[in-house]
Amino acid sequence: MTQHSRDTPQFYLTAPSPCPYLAGREERKVFTHLVGERAPELNNILTHGGFRRSQSIAYRPACEGCRSCVSVRVLAGEFRPTRSMRRIVKRNADVVSEMRRAVPTSEQYAIFRGYLDSRHRDGGMADMTVLDYAMMVEDSHVETRIVEYRRAGNLIAVALTDVLGDGLSMVYSFFEPDEAARSLGTLMVLDHIERARRMRLAYVYLGYWVRGSGKMDYKGRFLPQERLMPDGWARVD
Repeated sequence: MTQHSRDTPQFYLTAPSPCPYLAGREERKVFTHLVGERAPELNNILTHGGFRRSQSIAYRPACEGCRSCVSVRVLAGEFRPTRSMRRIVKRNADVVSEMRRAVPTSEQYAIFRGYLDSRHRDGGMADMTVLDYAMMVEDSHVETRIVEYRRAGNLIAVALTDVLGDGLSMVYSFFEPDEAARSLGTLMVLDHIERARRMRLAYVYLGYWVRGSGKMDYKGRFLPQERLMPDGWARVD
């Protein structure tokens, strides 16, 4: 019988399920576990290969006949905000952000719960309890941080973020739905780009850009960026 080291990743393939981004399609994912002392190193390597992290799992799409999910990373040092992005920053001049240890709080969960109920009521995370949320934040074997965004002391947005060897990876972000007019999703990406610059990191990993998906298409606006193609990362200006 072949023996596998605990530090040697084993990859698995999920069964087909409805695609959350494009109607009428199915998705499959290949995944592995991020555990043990090598988890940070493995997370770096897999992120470069288009994987994303969810708790102690790294995954990427493996759909037959579809390559719509494209990994994107913003070139932090060269990024220049558009006019509309500058307006968003100005509109949120009263918002203060702070990167903290990845510790879940009831205040965060209240925002998370309201965000799911408002925006993703039928999604796969819709039934997450406060314990599920705590697991999402704490079940990490890599360097993970929480970035909180406050206005007048009140929490209005949160980002769960991994610190990689060459960048920041935005694992999941959410915001107070009553503050939607502030474009907080865009603000959080802009803030992470600035943080990456200050930390001397080259990239901000945004996950998957999906052309034609209302949920994911916005990621293509942060330029210049690199997109992971069959031949490797390709620059897009």
